[in-house]
Amino acid sequence: MSFPKPFYRWRPHPWHGLDVGPNPPRVVQAYIEITPFDLMKYEIDKITGYLRVDRPQRTSSQPPTLYGFIPRTYCGRRVGALCPGVELGDGDPLDICVVSERPIARAEVIVTARVVGGLQTIDGGEADDKIIAVLKNDNIWGNVADISELPSILVERLRHYFSTYKLVPGNPSQFSIEKVYGCDQAFAVITAAIEDYNEEFG
Repeated sequence: MSFPKPFYRWRPHPWHGLDVGPNPPRVVQAYIEITPFDLMKYEIDKITGYLRVDRPQRTSSQPPTLYGFIPRTYCGRRVGALCPGVELGDGDPLDICVVSERPIARAEVIVTARVVGGLQTIDGGEADDKIIAVLKNDNIWGNVADISELPSILVERLRHYFSTYKLVPGNPSQFSIEKVYGCDQAFAVITAAIEDYNEEFG
């Protein structure tokens, strides 16, 4: 019996085996690692492609949106060049937060998302941008084109989460949010991350 096409006989690696999206940088795929209901921090295992428990969330803070990464992206020198004061990205796939009206309570799902903006962040001296997007065809958010159209409280919650989720009492924070940016810069960051990926992995 032959396999129907397209068909993956084996599970593709979420980072390297999935497409970046149907219309990058405007519409991308997001592989979800963490949901707003998770009290554990999960992260893709770069070797196996499975989710690994990174650490428990230290405080009661939970991500206000779906949180994952864009396949076939890499935060390298081009991503770093877009962030003043740093030279390199963090060497990971590009992070993405996806806003959805309906609760999505499970991770390891793929969603199609419309990019609307992002957070320019620095972690340990490296660029660690967080792209912000809305679920494509979402009944409430699907027509949002720019982060300026989102409720300010939602952006505030994202800033608060990323400002605090790594904090350890008594230790200085190495993480900073430099600014919130709109869709045009988000498109530039995604394009840079795709080019960094192609350079790093071919």
